[in-house]
Amino acid sequence: MKEIILGTVGSGAIVHSILDNVKITEGIRLAAVYSRSMEKGCMLGSEYGLDKNKVYTAFDAFLTDGEMNTVYIASPNLLHYEQVKRALQAGKHVICEKPFCTGAKQARELAALAKEKRLFLADATPTAYLPNLEAVKSALLQIGKVKLVLGNYSQYSGRYDRLKAGEVPNVFNPQYGGGALMDINYYNAYLNVALFGKPEKVVYFPNIYENLADTSGILVMLYDGFVSESAGAKDTFGVNSFQIEGEKGYIYVKDGSNGIAEVRIVTKDSEKTVNRQENPDRWFYEVSALTGLLLNDDYEAVYRGLAVMEQTVEVLEEARKGAGIYFPGER
Repeated sequence: MKEIILGTVGSGAIVHSILDNVKITEGIRLAAVYSRSMEKGCMLGSEYGLDKNKVYTAFDAFLTDGEMNTVYIASPNLLHYEQVKRALQAGKHVICEKPFCTGAKQARELAALAKEKRLFLADATPTAYLPNLEAVKSALLQIGKVKLVLGNYSQYSGRYDRLKAGEVPNVFNPQYGGGALMDINYYNAYLNVALFGKPEKVVYFPNIYENLADTSGILVMLYDGFVSESAGAKDTFGVNSFQIEGEKGYIYVKDGSNGIAEVRIVTKDSEKTVNRQENPDRWFYEVSALTGLLLNDDYEAVYRGLAVMEQTVEVLEEARKGAGIYFPGER
């Protein structure tokens, strides 16, 4: 691919984070915007230099934009499957926000479709592209046999206040695949799968707000020889971290699974801190890495990333259904 000519789906804060980095990255540029709201779409397009005629409120018309060759999807969770599928069928490369899909069958179907059409289909989980992730992987041998993994990602959301006031924001709406497990605890599940593979068993203990959605909870993942516990909350705040404890030492990840801001490796004989991320903006690394992969036509690397995504979706689906959390059409 000579240039990534991007069209965006959605107009939330994460889209701005991506586009801020698109502006400073060579080989990728914005060409079109889709939003269900013309007002929001025009505001987003204007901020990033697009004319009004490149803002779409009809998805079919958006997909027929001949200039655009790649679609970035950041819509509510339950819309991902249909929008990704239609974009691939229209011959567009796709970058999709987490959670990629709400169901593993859907994720596998989309991955197969992309491979059949020889199109890029990339999982936009920032954790996957952080240089410090490789530092964590390389440190695992130093701490001996892993026995415990402890993760916490708690970030109080203003949308939780709106929920308590009687509104139902998309992030907490089961009709859109919402809930803390599918949002904030996704990063913890993803990092576990990226490091250790798919667990043998998963159990989720949610805090359900008024029989609507989980606003926080603890995900337990059982592996061969060790157990991993991940807390994720949008109704509290705390110190975010990720710690891997072994028989010979431990790895402490500052800021947890979504940032991996710093990696401290401690054993009985040594202690060192590693940080390969000079830029604190995690989306900088995501945009930079994905741009490089697509411009270099590195399909194999992108498809390998889909394997981690598929297992993560399997973990979350098993966990939430085990906790009695179902989305429309699943029962």
